[in-house]
This record gives sequence, C-alpha cells and structure tokens, in this order.
Amino acid sequence: MNAVLVSLTLALSLATGQFAPQQAASDPLAPAREARVQVLAKKLRCAVCQGLSVADSPSSMARAQLDKVRELVSDGKTDEEIVDYFVARYGEWVLLEPRAEGFNWFVWLGPVVLVLGGLFVILRQRQPLPEGAVATEAAAAPSPSSPPAPSTDDADPYLQAVRRELER
Repeated sequence: MNAVLVSLTLALSLATGQFAPQQAASDPLAPAREARVQVLAKKLRCAVCQGLSVADSPSSMARAQLDKVRELVSDGKTDEEIVDYFVARYGEWVLLEPRAEGFNWFVWLGPVVLVLGGLFVILRQRQPLPEGAVATEAAAAPSPSSPPAPSTDDADPYLQAVRRELER
C-alpha cells in the first residue's frame, strides 16, 4: 500500500511539473555588456508576471527573455533593435513605459490635463468678489446690535407641531 502511495505521489508531482528541470540561464557577459542587458531588461515587461520587469521577475519565462536579450546584445544589436524585436513578438504591451506617440499621448498627457483642469476649477471657485459686490454685501448684512429678523418658520404648521411635541 505504501509503495502505491509513493508511486502515485511521484506521478502527480511529475505531472504537475514540480520537479521539471529548469532551463539554465546563460552566462553573464562582460560587465559593460551585462549592465546594458540589465538596463534593457528593466524596460521590458515579463510575459508571466505582467507587473514586473524581465530583470526583476523570478519566472522561467523572464529568464528566457533575459537570455534572449543577452543573445541579441552579444550579436551586436542596438538597444532600439532589441526593443523592436520584443515589440514585434509581444506587441507594445511588453514595454513597461509606453512610447509617447499616437494614442499613447493620452496616457502621458491625461494626468497633466486633469491636474491643470482641477487647478483651474479650484482657482475659479476661490476668485475674489468684485469691489462693488463687497460694498453691496456689507450694506445688506445686518449689524450685530440689531435684533434678528423674525423667522418665517413660525408660520409653518408642521414646524409648530414639532415644537409642541418637543415641549411635552
């Protein structure tokens, strides 16, 4: 019975890929080239993690992408050619920082326009009153020594009923 459980566990583990061999990463390049590889890898999004760059992701897919970047750098490709290589295969989505062209201008300029619009609305609301309006307001305001004007709420029958209930 024990042997059946062990073999069943081993079969399930192999089927789920827990013990699948991982692809070995390529060897690092010379320090100057490896720094360039890391800079490029920071610009590219991992296809699995989606929120991390290829340089920061622990996934095997990111390791494969990093190996491809190393291969392209060692082949003498320029940074733009390497980025274009990944954009051609994965689309514009692979870039962590979208290019500022075409429809992407909305992504870049949208927040700036919203902040400027908000500032405009705030400044428009806080605009000082014209000088003639200040004099009119001062004349219309009752003086502190005068008694308050009689309230029109006394004529409201509902308010009178509420006040009678509260007095009980």
